[in-house]
Amino acid sequence: MLRRQAFKFRIEPTGEQQRKLRQFAGMCRFVFNKALALQKERYEHGEKKLGYAGLCKRLTEWRNGTETPWLKDAPTHPLQQTLKDLERAYANFFAQRADFPRFKKKGQGDSFRYPDPNQIKLDQANGRLFLPKLGWLRYRNSREVLGEVRQVTVSASCGKWFVSIQTEREVAQPIPNGGAVGIDLGVVRFATLWDGHKETVLEPLGSFARHQQRLARAQRQMARKTKFGRNWLKAKARVRRIHRQIVNARHDYLHKASHAISKSHALACVEDLQVSNMSRSAKGSAEQPGRNVRQKTGLNRSILEQGWGEFRRQLDYKAQWAGGWLVAVPPQHTSQQCPECGHTDADNRQTQSLFLCVACGHSENADRVAARNIRERGLKTLEGQDDARFACEVSGAVMPPAAGTHRGESALLG
Repeated sequence: MLRRQAFKFRIEPTGEQQRKLRQFAGMCRFVFNKALALQKERYEHGEKKLGYAGLCKRLTEWRNGTETPWLKDAPTHPLQQTLKDLERAYANFFAQRADFPRFKKKGQGDSFRYPDPNQIKLDQANGRLFLPKLGWLRYRNSREVLGEVRQVTVSASCGKWFVSIQTEREVAQPIPNGGAVGIDLGVVRFATLWDGHKETVLEPLGSFARHQQRLARAQRQMARKTKFGRNWLKAKARVRRIHRQIVNARHDYLHKASHAISKSHALACVEDLQVSNMSRSAKGSAEQPGRNVRQKTGLNRSILEQGWGEFRRQLDYKAQWAGGWLVAVPPQHTSQQCPECGHTDADNRQTQSLFLCVACGHSENADRVAARNIRERGLKTLEGQDDARFACEVSGAVMPPAAGTHRGESALLG
């Protein structure tokens, strides 16, 4: 089994290396914006969009031209990878997976990528990494890098620089542990798990709420400064550090939760939630103003604070690494359907936490009811695809996947 994994470390560049890192990131941003402007110009003139090969030819002209000869100071491969990123952004737009590509801004997502492993040298014993035109970079060697290095991504965050080393290695086919679990995600409870016998509740971390007042105070201080002045830049850096603390705490919590679930369950059943639609603004327009805008804004903030999408992404690949499966089921009426008699009614959900079936009188916690229904729907999804696998999951036994199938969310959703 081929496993691709990235190992991220903070690097400690010298003053000269920091200058080059900022220059290379700026050159990649310049190439991306210049190529995007070229594509827009060709579209306005009715010309066909240039592909990756055509953009690479233009990049060679820009490097050898008289207007931008300083592009030669940057390594070629990161600049070419920037053009690949633009091509991928156009593909995502035409496939309706993302919005139209936008111009990049300085200080937002500064990064560049080295795709050629022959130009990369990793010295783990001495905690250093060699990259073209940067030389040997010291990094904080907090864990061992496993596998063969395939590419390296250098990125900036809050004034610090990081490297993400992507590797490939062959591992033995893992054997999953445990049976099936249904996971209901919410705001009051981050996750309610039901494995068929017992309930497990994961409380929300609330990293944003914990730092909200400190963040608001820092933002007010920044608003009082002269924009782009020295004190304004210091205040902006303070705001970014608080945001980074919030993100780091949330990611740490999600990683620990998804790791524990994937290690102890062979099948994880989750709701196929459309988070972007659930957190859409209710402000409306001047002609048709929205209703309960303030309440909806607070709900949207609470939804986005949980990180449901990131949690599902982590659970997907970690389940694959552990040899398990992830099934996403339709979210309709999961907390309104009685798990005992099957009756579905909106009146069954009495309050946020109380479920009371109007048909049979069954009473239970509403989140636990949703987790039970999600688990049953996930098992039925597998039953329709492979009866043998379904029987093994119910019994808690382990079997290899059927021929032509793959572990992971995409295979199980068909």
